[in-house]
Amino acid sequence: MSATAHEDDALQALERLREQIRHHEHLYYVLDQPEISDAEFDALMNQLKALENAHPELITADSPTQRVGGKPREGFVKVEHSSPMLSLDNAYNEQELRDWDRRVRELSGARSLEYVCELKLDGLSMALRYAPEASTSPASSVPERSRLVLGVTRGNGLVGEDVTANIRTIRSVPLSVSHASLAEHGISPDFEVRGEVILPKAAFDRMNEERERQGLAKFANPRNAGAGAIRVLDPSITALRRLSFYAYFLLAHGQVLGHRHWDDLQALSAAGFHVNPHRRLAGSIDEVWSFIKEWEEQRASLPYEIDGIVVKVNRIPLWPELGFTGKAPRWAIAYKYAARSGVTRLRGIHVQVGRTGKLTPVAELEPVLIGGTTVSRATLHNLDEIQRLGVKILDTVRVERGGDVIPKVVEVAEHNPAGESFEMPQFCPVCGGHIVRAEGEVDYRCVNANCPAQLRETILHFASRSVMEIDGMGEVLVNQLVERGFLRNVADIYRLSKADLLQLERMGDKSAQNVLDEIEASKRLPLERVIFALGIRFVGARTAEFLAQSFGSLDGLIDAATLPGEEESLARLQEVEEVGPRIAASIREFFHEPKNRQLVEHLRAAGLTFTGKKKLRGAKLAGQTFVLTGALVRHTREQARQRIEEAGGKVAGSVSKKTAYVVAGTDPGSKLDKARELGVPVIDESALEELLR
Repeated sequence: MSATAHEDDALQALERLREQIRHHEHLYYVLDQPEISDAEFDALMNQLKALENAHPELITADSPTQRVGGKPREGFVKVEHSSPMLSLDNAYNEQELRDWDRRVRELSGARSLEYVCELKLDGLSMALRYAPEASTSPASSVPERSRLVLGVTRGNGLVGEDVTANIRTIRSVPLSVSHASLAEHGISPDFEVRGEVILPKAAFDRMNEERERQGLAKFANPRNAGAGAIRVLDPSITALRRLSFYAYFLLAHGQVLGHRHWDDLQALSAAGFHVNPHRRLAGSIDEVWSFIKEWEEQRASLPYEIDGIVVKVNRIPLWPELGFTGKAPRWAIAYKYAARSGVTRLRGIHVQVGRTGKLTPVAELEPVLIGGTTVSRATLHNLDEIQRLGVKILDTVRVERGGDVIPKVVEVAEHNPAGESFEMPQFCPVCGGHIVRAEGEVDYRCVNANCPAQLRETILHFASRSVMEIDGMGEVLVNQLVERGFLRNVADIYRLSKADLLQLERMGDKSAQNVLDEIEASKRLPLERVIFALGIRFVGARTAEFLAQSFGSLDGLIDAATLPGEEESLARLQEVEEVGPRIAASIREFFHEPKNRQLVEHLRAAGLTFTGKKKLRGAKLAGQTFVLTGALVRHTREQARQRIEEAGGKVAGSVSKKTAYVVAGTDPGSKLDKARELGVPVIDESALEELLR
């Protein structure tokens, strides 16, 4: 047998096995009607992997083995939508719904219309694009397919983010669709499907149980958890979340296909997409209202969250005629269910420390049934909200599950004469660190970088690529290290040994050595990276660079932040470029916490870079603030900024009475008008050169 014939036979065998696996994936993840056991499915998948390993040249992007792959991404690329992904107007009662029906009939000139009623899934809107791709071997009988080429989040409706690698991990999303099944339903091979990514309740509960075991903060609701899973940079993490995708629109080149929306949904379902089965074609608004009331009673029985019903005019040719109101189409409306509530007694209030150090008061309630769920805890948001409500411990309160998110206390139903007022703790209930409340903010925060409640996020920030560049120290590894007690603060990273790492799951000798090499290399990174790595609130990479240039060492920064006089300390910090009152206060709070200063000493002992090159600034323009507007001829904006700063001046983004000069180039903007209005001197580039000279 020739090599080509042998390859064709292998391709045929591979494609038959892939089709068999796709069939069982569709039965399990879309129709919820599995025909084989998990063990039998795994055996098929292992057989496919073995065949593909033997013939790697025949692996295709839409193979079931290729759902997860590649390294984590560094960021998400912005993508423009083929046509806007629109939001819908809302109706909150029967009269508003009937008013919408009347307006639609008047605009269309129809006495009656058909409507499609669909459950309003509480998830993340997504656009999936498919494009045709010929079979690997043109001579073979392998059918041509359209493959998933792009998955884009809704974003602002006009531009979203490319999350294709994450979307591929969702088992209910077909990686490819045969052209035969598309043609059968009049679908172009080059098409787009829009729908909703959701996290089922069971998967949400399992995930929160796991996070609780790991000591991580639990997600508030399935929608936030699902959205977070789509926007992680590592697709393997998305795969663990067990997300589902439900399709509700079919487009080609940005235009909705077909003549009836109901037929489009049927075509999507027949082509292999997961379309919600709980939908109805209604012949009148009375039938629509009946559907809405029916599912309001049954919504608690669903395996996912809904917050209402979407109603669309069935006849698609009417949609352009009906047009839009602002940003929403007139041919559709979302009926929102009212928040479900219950009345119960407030037993107590405890404080929960989040991953950023934020303290949130949580109400401990006598269990109450709300919308089919027993509620025993509810958020009180912050101290200002408690005082606004006037709530005290032992009061009877009303609790709502608005939009099926985390329950919240919304009002006091009855005051208890024996009620006790609540006060925020002076020290962190988790670590005993200092609690601060920045001026003008409502939240209290723990500023101890070693606080166990914040530890995982602190370590992940410290090790990330843009900070200390410890490649390989991602969420999975950090979770294991924290769980086993190897990491109690970020400085413990530099105490890790190969013996420690080899105790972890899926960690071999070579992988362990790679992690240790990355840790060692991080010691050579410059001072600004170390400052950024500390995780001081409001101090990003740019601010860290200015701090390093201004003080020349971490000790110099600490000395300024811990000066005995607060005003003197804040003033010294604010001499640094782009450091205002809020950032200065945050830096001072951080270094006034003894546990943070102790952390710094541990990092010093580990051998990190604590000194840098102090940038000498001239005094010629000291104390003077400049604003640049228009296009400069001799310099770029950045070059002009640099020269002004080197001479001791500052460059601001807006004009105020404190501005010394506005430097106007060609085509100046509104800043020039503002300068004239305030009487601020306006100079050109030549005059700036004179000042610098």
